[in-house]
Amino acid sequence: MPLVAAAVCPHPPLLVPELAGAAAPELDELRTAAGAAVSTLLDAEPDHLLLVGAGPQTRTFRPADYGTLDAYGLNRAVPLWRVNCAGGPYLPLSLTIGAWLAGRSGTELPRLAQAVAADASPDECAELGAALVAESTGRVALLVLGDGSACRGVQAPGYDDPRAEAYDEGVARALAGADVAALLGLDPALSAALKVAGRAPWQVLAGAVRAAGGDWRGALSYHRAPYGVAYFVANWTTP
Repeated sequence: MPLVAAAVCPHPPLLVPELAGAAAPELDELRTAAGAAVSTLLDAEPDHLLLVGAGPQTRTFRPADYGTLDAYGLNRAVPLWRVNCAGGPYLPLSLTIGAWLAGRSGTELPRLAQAVAADASPDECAELGAALVAESTGRVALLVLGDGSACRGVQAPGYDDPRAEAYDEGVARALAGADVAALLGLDPALSAALKVAGRAPWQVLAGAVRAAGGDWRGALSYHRAPYGVAYFVANWTTP
């Protein structure tokens, strides 16, 4: 079985302390949880990491591709893995923050990245997850990037929506319980209405785990909604 572990982390730009400025300490707990999740992922001794996050379209990126934080006021390139002239600034925000988390861990493992279209159907996401497992060689660990609803209160980016809390609680239970069916059951229309950035990547994870088979266990280490956006950190492992 090539899939040996998975971690779920959010991808707010403010995870990068230089972007957060004076507010950086407000997300220290989230940074610590995300760092620990990546460390747990590496403890599974994978041969390479595969980052999965939402983007404008479904596409695979090259190891030399990178993301930038220019749009958020920080002139910095964030490499996926290798740095050479073959790459380009193509990573969407989700994979840019994922690459930052992987680089912050200090690992030298090879890294690949896969974007899934934010509006992909649950079936398309599950099929992509299964294909990623089938195409993997060696031991692969997934780092899955995605935020929950952005409608938790009147200061939230999507303003307040009374459906948001129940939605996020359902996601938290699914991640804590490694509940593939619950993730695949997330409604795309409701997710879009609540400005959820993680629905498609979580469903890719569910499809990958379903295809891999085996007994999976979940552990949720962070579930809060600072700034009105729900963030989750979780690990899925198998004996």
